[in-house]
Amino acid sequence: MAIVVNLDVMMAKRKMSLGELSQRVDVTMANLSILKNNKAKAVRFSTLEAICQALDCQPGDILEYLPDSGGQGEG
Repeated sequence: MAIVVNLDVMMAKRKMSLGELSQRVDVTMANLSILKNNKAKAVRFSTLEAICQALDCQPGDILEYLPDSGGQGEG
C-alpha cells in the first residue's frame, strides 16, 4: 500500500490513547483501530479534520505516501 497512516505515531507524540481520541472525534474505537492499523480503504475528510483538530496536527503528519518498490503499479 502506497499510503501509510501514521496515526499511532501522532497519538504517541500527543500521549493520547485510542479511547480518548475516539471520544474526542466521535468515531468508534473499532473504526479508529482499522485506520491506525492501515486496514482502511478510505477516510472521510470530516473524520480527518476531527482527528487533526484533536491531535493538533496537519493531515501530512498522519498520512504519508510511500512509492511502491515493485516497479509497475496495480491495474
